[in-house]
Amino acid sequence: MALTDALASSPTLLIIVAALLGLLIGSFLNVVAIRLPQMMEATWKRDSRSMLDLPEVTDQPKLSLMSPPSTCPSCGGRIRAWHNLPVISWLLLRGRCAYCKAAISPQYPLVELACGVMSAVCAWRFGWSPQLAAALVMSWSLLVLTVIDLRTQLLPDDITLPLMWLGLLLSVFEIFVGAHTSIVGAVLGYLSLWSIYHVFKLLTGKEGMGYGDFKLLAALGAWFGAERLPMIILLSSLVGAVIGIGLMLFRGRDRSSAIAFGPYLAGAGWITLIWGQSLGQLFLPH
Repeated sequence: MALTDALASSPTLLIIVAALLGLLIGSFLNVVAIRLPQMMEATWKRDSRSMLDLPEVTDQPKLSLMSPPSTCPSCGGRIRAWHNLPVISWLLLRGRCAYCKAAISPQYPLVELACGVMSAVCAWRFGWSPQLAAALVMSWSLLVLTVIDLRTQLLPDDITLPLMWLGLLLSVFEIFVGAHTSIVGAVLGYLSLWSIYHVFKLLTGKEGMGYGDFKLLAALGAWFGAERLPMIILLSSLVGAVIGIGLMLFRGRDRSSAIAFGPYLAGAGWITLIWGQSLGQLFLPH
């Protein structure tokens, strides 16, 4: 009780604790971002072999978020606890493996740092409240979805669907919006991108986005309601257009190159989480 009372009465302490918690969670999100797509691939292969009546492959270790222990992809050296301190270990090791000195991707400290900052901002915005707990879960979910989509162009159902159901559940207690607004938001969020996808495919014969994008926008609609959807779509489209044009100009990408849209939806969703009320007055002036 003493700790909760201190967190409730001291905004500064709450922000610091949230930032530290975010750093730790960010380290776990790196594991999720790498292993979850691998687990999905293993499941697809297993299911495909089952449908084709092919023998199962039994000599491969079973992969989960907890096992086997993390190792260096270059030399196979086991990553010890002191090698895995958020941000600090990467800096102390100068971005290299402790055993073979192979370069360690800057993704690890960047995700940890981003998670810490996002968590601190949530604590600043919502204070000690039920909204803070929900905002932290959403922030962490959007961050790991962003990393996975950038790496693999996948938005796993294992994250998007629970995020949508959680938004609907929170609406029963009116944490952010009421149940009616949440349900309509989830339905319209899914159908809006679903409709755009099919119209684009009808006109061009190409798939402009994936079904994971539909589910992510449905989740955002469940959390924030239908009235925030136009703002989220506009924000994500603007950011996506700017980054897409930049990639074409500075990195020579072709206009037909696939660009993940999920990170822009996730970014727009997080901006809506933190500053949605102020921005909503611009989009829907009274």
